Amino acid sequence: MAAQAEREPEDARLAQVRLLALDVDGVMTDGRISFGAEGPAGDRPSFDVQDGIALRWMQEAGVTVAWISGRGSPAVTFRARELGVPEVHLRVESKRETLREIQERLAIPVEHTAAMGDDLPDIGLRLRSAFFAAPSNARPEIQERADLVTANAGGRGAVRELCERILRAQGRWQSIVDAAGR
Repeated sequence: MAAQAEREPEDARLAQVRLLALDVDGVMTDGRISFGAEGPAGDRPSFDVQDGIALRWMQEAGVTVAWISGRGSPAVTFRARELGVPEVHLRVESKRETLREIQERLAIPVEHTAAMGDDLPDIGLRLRSAFFAAPSNARPEIQERADLVTANAGGRGAVRELCERILRAQGRWQSIVDAAGR
């Protein structure tokens, strides 16, 4: 029997998610880096507002959100703080090890972890998650390892797409839609 056929149904894995680990550059942003006249201190990544609100909904649903990046900038720190992201790990050497440490500290097993990445350094996130997603513009090697390749690109709604799938699987989406109309 093929490994794919032995997996639990997608919704069952997503329904168990308690930790969502995300790469930043290429997932939360489109991966482009714009510098101002002040060099790296003027780093100006762009974030998608729909990704941001989806992360707030995830946290309201009790899911811990973690950003794990090999880079870092004041803009990323500011956006994470603005969204209330509790786990922000920048300039990390090993995303796999960083995610393992978060899981151990929070007592959240691999089986309750979802992640998203777009490039080779994110393979470590795949290895520590039960469900792994890749934005549509992720490297082919990452897409091959993904349980889901989103229709949207990184920094352009890919995170929102994954969050909605998780919230639907957990039976929480309709209440978010209903609350929006109040």
